[in-house]
Amino acid sequence: MSEMIVMGTIALDTIETPFGKVKDVLGGSASYASLAASFFSKPGILSIIGKDFPNKHMEFLNKKGIDTNGITMGDKTFRWQGFYEFDMSEAKTLRTELNALESYKVKVPEHYKDAKYAFLGNIDPELQLEVIKSMKNPELIVMDTMNFWIEHKKDKVLEAIKKSDILVFNDGEARQLFNTPNLVKAANEVLKLNSKAVIIKKGEHGALLFTKDKHFSAPGYPLENIKDPTGCGDSFGGAFTGYLAKTQNLDEKNLRKAIIYGSILASYNAEGFGMEKLHTIKHEDINKRYKEFKDIREF
Repeated sequence: MSEMIVMGTIALDTIETPFGKVKDVLGGSASYASLAASFFSKPGILSIIGKDFPNKHMEFLNKKGIDTNGITMGDKTFRWQGFYEFDMSEAKTLRTELNALESYKVKVPEHYKDAKYAFLGNIDPELQLEVIKSMKNPELIVMDTMNFWIEHKKDKVLEAIKKSDILVFNDGEARQLFNTPNLVKAANEVLKLNSKAVIIKKGEHGALLFTKDKHFSAPGYPLENIKDPTGCGDSFGGAFTGYLAKTQNLDEKNLRKAIIYGSILASYNAEGFGMEKLHTIKHEDINKRYKEFKDIREF
């Protein structure tokens, strides 16, 4: 049985920033999230690839202890091409090829259904709902979404939120979903949908955690060298959920720790192109940055 499952996209990305360019690197929400989660837990992926998907990427995921039995095969892999300008705050999409993703039907392996933890990455909310329905007795379901699904399938996004425990999304998406400029109001609207907590990501400025009675502001790590922010939000969500799966503790204090670990993995991810940096970091690197985060917040 996988300790947690990660559902989302697997892609071949072509990315350009002011600091370089890479072509057809491993990407997608499920790839980033499962790799970040693997530092704490043993995740299983639910996604689809095509016959053109390089075997080296599959070998890499397996080497990291990620269960790939939930990856199904289609004709051609989802591809995305985009670029960032100097502010690095938003990706500009040049080309999207949905390919096999367009007709993806979720097939959940039996040994995934007993998983207690799940991170549902950015993907069609109807697919997220299918995964939620398949889980037998989950302890925690964390979901992410994006502006496209909020615009085109808002009702399904709200339905998925109601059936999840924690929503993770960014500040722009929070404002869009609830039509308010106020992030506190947006968070309270999520909590009214029966969520245990809501996390609003603010990019380089950190993240906000809201629960029924409390809130917490996590700082952003002050990076000197940012090469590519692609996948940082997915890395955050995967590491956050992976840490909770490892500790099996969902109290307020541990949610805060999980956010810090999510922020650490996201910060490392931004320092390389694609998953370049996450290929090389070790647990001692994570622990070192965790201590730095504690020092940042001490006063």
